Amino acid sequence: MEVPLHQGFVLAVTITREAVDEFRRFQRDKEVNSQLYSKLTVRGKVQVKSSDIQVGDLIIVEKNQRVPSDMVFLRTSEKAGSCFIRTDQLDGETDWKLKVAVSCTQRLPALGDLFSISAYVYAQKPQLDIHSFEGTFTREDSDPPIHESLSIENTLWAGTVVASGTVIGVVIYTGKETRSVMNTSNPKSKAGLLDLELNQLTKALFLALVALSVVMVTLQGFVGPWYRNLLRFLLLFSYIIPISLRVNLDMGKAAYGWMIMRDESIPGTVVRTSTIPEELGRLVYLLTDKTGTLTQNEMVFKRLHLGTVSYGPDTMDEIQNHVVDSYSQTHSQLGGNTTSSTPPRKAQSSAPKVRKSVSSRVHEAVKAVALCHNVTPVYESRAGVATDAEFAEVDQDFSDENRTYQASSPDEVALVQWTESVGLTLVNRDLTSMQLRTPSGQVLTYCLLQTFPFTSEIKRMGVIVRDESTAEITFYMKGADTAMSTIVQYNDWLEEECGNMAREGLRTLVVAKKALTEEQYQDFESRYNQARLSLHDRALKVAAVVESLEREMELLCLTGVEDQLQAGVRPTLEMLRNAGIKIWMLTGDKLETATCIAKSSHLVSRTQDTHVFRPVTSRGEAHLELNAFRRKHDCALVISGDSLEVCLKYYEHEFMELACQCPAVVCCRCSPTQKARIVSLLRQHTGRRTCAIGDGGNDVSMIQAADCGIGIEGKEGRQASLAADFSITQFRHVGRLLVVHGRSSYKRSAALGQFVMHRGLIISTMQAVFSSVFYFASVPLYQGFLMVGYATVYTMFPVFSLVLDEDVRPDTAMLYPELYKDLTKGRSLSFKTFLVWVLISVYQGGILMYGALVLFESEFVHVVAISFTALILTELLMVALTVRTWHWLMVVAQFLSLGCYVASLAFLNEYFDVAFITTVTFVWKVSAITVVSCLPLYTLKFLRRKLSPPSYSKLTS
Repeated sequence: MEVPLHQGFVLAVTITREAVDEFRRFQRDKEVNSQLYSKLTVRGKVQVKSSDIQVGDLIIVEKNQRVPSDMVFLRTSEKAGSCFIRTDQLDGETDWKLKVAVSCTQRLPALGDLFSISAYVYAQKPQLDIHSFEGTFTREDSDPPIHESLSIENTLWAGTVVASGTVIGVVIYTGKETRSVMNTSNPKSKAGLLDLELNQLTKALFLALVALSVVMVTLQGFVGPWYRNLLRFLLLFSYIIPISLRVNLDMGKAAYGWMIMRDESIPGTVVRTSTIPEELGRLVYLLTDKTGTLTQNEMVFKRLHLGTVSYGPDTMDEIQNHVVDSYSQTHSQLGGNTTSSTPPRKAQSSAPKVRKSVSSRVHEAVKAVALCHNVTPVYESRAGVATDAEFAEVDQDFSDENRTYQASSPDEVALVQWTESVGLTLVNRDLTSMQLRTPSGQVLTYCLLQTFPFTSEIKRMGVIVRDESTAEITFYMKGADTAMSTIVQYNDWLEEECGNMAREGLRTLVVAKKALTEEQYQDFESRYNQARLSLHDRALKVAAVVESLEREMELLCLTGVEDQLQAGVRPTLEMLRNAGIKIWMLTGDKLETATCIAKSSHLVSRTQDTHVFRPVTSRGEAHLELNAFRRKHDCALVISGDSLEVCLKYYEHEFMELACQCPAVVCCRCSPTQKARIVSLLRQHTGRRTCAIGDGGNDVSMIQAADCGIGIEGKEGRQASLAADFSITQFRHVGRLLVVHGRSSYKRSAALGQFVMHRGLIISTMQAVFSSVFYFASVPLYQGFLMVGYATVYTMFPVFSLVLDEDVRPDTAMLYPELYKDLTKGRSLSFKTFLVWVLISVYQGGILMYGALVLFESEFVHVVAISFTALILTELLMVALTVRTWHWLMVVAQFLSLGCYVASLAFLNEYFDVAFITTVTFVWKVSAITVVSCLPLYTLKFLRRKLSPPSYSKLTS
């Protein structure tokens, strides 16, 4: 039995490949689990493996070491009581985050004192959200007991890297309860549509196999032990099942992957999932992220608007002059006590607001932007080692050339860099103070009393600072216009100007301030601290206290920052639109910016209208809004995440139906889970293939949910590109990846798959004819090495060389993306094309066998020799017939196989009579049979080319 031999080979190849992957994974896990960390015990430091760390352990993490499990941050070697960590593995952000040690343990004189106190940490139950944490730290042995509230800034999550100092933390979550593990969804292995279609065909072939065997046994007349004969027939005809299909396709996919990575036009492309290159040729929906994918995520400050006057890039020098003026005035007034920044309280109430000069208003605005942020300047010393506060304190050397800014968003850095360019430089910042340098070189110190960090819910951030020189307390705030418009005093220009800036493609922030008296602040602080210690609804209580301050704030200015488009985004999007791909943009950004980028990137073409879906909160509103949208024709849809949620809750089917008809859809304010949900809904509702493309950690879930995920290595780290199936370096490479590589992979695999099936069908047909002629005997036609050789040495190379075939030249495919539309209909591999191949196989198998039997009545040995030789020749000719564009390797493969066969004839004496093979009769009879089996097909193919040529032949002629 040669069948098991062949199957064994096939399975061995697949198993080996999987085993190697699995083993590598095992080694990586082992490496991570056996990393050593220092654990603090009563007896001193002990080394432990990271897999042995338990909740409650005190772990020491050095600089540049990964944090092994979720911890509460107790102490650090840094004087400031804080440290920086890098979180690129967790949320895809490349900037550093500032973490603060619990002040009770940071104040202890020495490390060993951690064991002399009696304290406990209360932590909430494990949760998914990496951006929030609630807990308390209680020290019992002091009188009265000390309570401290713990929030996200006191935690070090597993997977982050300590960037400064040495830290000590107490472990609160390990293993599957850590934030990073809870956020990883199990990646499902993706199977391409082509593989599923081939599986369907294989099932059909299996049914055919059973039917054929039953027919044979029936014709025998169920004589004797018929079930034994049935099994023998099943084994004889088992070649119908194309087992080598898997191996051929796997090798084919590997070859496509290699071609993609070798392509000079798209350098840096990496294929991470080798099983689905054909998917790239079947996409109908492309879902893309905006920031960092379509845009560069490099911010440039473009516009400052003060209500009556607006400054652009060409008038920034005026701002600089105003800043210089206001600081030189401050100097001249003795003592510098009555600064122009905030006049004393009494004067302000009597004097009308109008009297402020433009100069002082510009100065106020610049100062607010310079103070209200979460940016920290980091100094690289000459040796290239980051030394933060200490270096600055020893020698006030805030030299500009080695300062870099670290912040949680590029917008903030752009704003601080802009204030530096107009003369007000942020030179130092720690947990309690900030220092600004004026144009004249004087350093102003501000005491940081409170910081309210930015969250996507409140869409704003604030700081309360005290000016050291005048002891004035000011509350500064900046945020999105939607959030700030209700907080600032009434004005008539904010909304209109925000709209104008958004239309220019700028990201807007509104900056406001409020002066506080010492009493007001003390009252606020006590209420705030009380709210922060509560265990229930802490977030709500804290928000309520902060909101008591956020009333009637003085509007200072509106800033506009531009995020530039990536290179080649416009032509790529136009090309994809022409290729019949519908593009959806899913972004966390606000509606105006998203709409404006959609227009400037030509995601929505110039002539199209956009329909902005009004915010809806209830079923009735959603119903009305959907009806309004239904009346519009051929217009792009813009919808926000929360409205989308409402529509999907009540009218999922109707909404998806309408949205799928749109040429383009923009969803703004989407959370990562929403992005993934939209992808899976699209797959369910349309049954079409989807592709997601993104660059940040927030796009990972969307990339994994799509049929085909593409990651871009961008500013936001490499998380998306590592989780994706294909990783590219620039968005513009997507076009070539789809229309050239996707097309050829799909076409080639379809041809390869059907050819391998044809190869098995032919030989089964010959076996069937042979058995039926010889009284339905279950005797194999070809034995031993012939069968193994047939599927491997003799036909493998030419059949596999179909992988090099291309029906359209790459430049033609790029020039006419419309060709891509045909692929999505899936016509290259369907039951129709499959039946054509079945008919060809049956016809050829019948001709070969009958021809051999008719021409050689004399000896059975010769039947085998003749029919087998004719069979090999037919296969080689059929490959030549299928090929559309010749490649030199294909020719080599053809001759190589033929050579192998001719050479092996000499050795196979047990099957062939060498004396007979060398006669002329043998040669002409074999040629006759081969011609009869192939000529009709050639003629048919030629006629079809002439009468109904494929769409692409019109372009190439």
